Amino acid sequence: MSPNTLGTDPVHVMERTDSERSGSAKPAATTALSDRELCDRFEVIPTAAINDVLRSKGLIQQVLPPSVEGLEPSMRVAGIAFTIKGSKNLQLANEMEERAAMLEAIPQDAVCVWDTSNDDESAQWGEVMTMAAQRQGCRGAIVDGGVRDTDKILELDFPVFCRYRTSNGMLGRFRMSAWQVPVRIGQVTIHPGDITVGDIDGVIIVPRALAEETLVEAERIQFDEISLKKMITDGIAPREVVERGGYF
Repeated sequence: MSPNTLGTDPVHVMERTDSERSGSAKPAATTALSDRELCDRFEVIPTAAINDVLRSKGLIQQVLPPSVEGLEPSMRVAGIAFTIKGSKNLQLANEMEERAAMLEAIPQDAVCVWDTSNDDESAQWGEVMTMAAQRQGCRGAIVDGGVRDTDKILELDFPVFCRYRTSNGMLGRFRMSAWQVPVRIGQVTIHPGDITVGDIDGVIIVPRALAEETLVEAERIQFDEISLKKMITDGIAPREVVERGGYF
């Protein structure tokens, strides 16, 4: 098997003081970012801000089901989607060889995204797979299924989001059928190369073609919220906050 065959709106600009208008923190439009810079910048942006930007573009089905959660609330990840598809399967022949081929295909700055066809029995991710993926430069894993060796994964400081935990391995229970193909989790279709971002509020998928403009707009939301929060702490009434371009 070869790897390829298996009202108010937060995106509105708010009023700023003169000092804020000239502040160096304001994000600037940019193009041709490297994968590393793209991922590093997305990783520090809340998924809520990214969600607001995508909604303003008419993309309202970009969030994975809320059952897909980080192993710890503090986990954050952003990376390039490396997609994996599989389902329940009892066949064992060449299964480990296929796993090895998949792991060797993971590029730097990837996040492994597992579509398990709604499997509810097996762990598709564990300690040893984490170690192998880390050596490839992988940034994390999103598993619409199970994880095991949780304590060891936490020791490795590797962000993993999943639907459940189990001691069941996938050998003889579950098998990959393809990787680097479009997959679907919940209502979201994920293509290889899409930007995958996860934090305490869940996992969101940014289409790669919209990645850089979404990044800049989400960074602008964070910048604008400095003014918004100051208005609130200064005691400005909610209606006046809205009149000035704020939101709640």
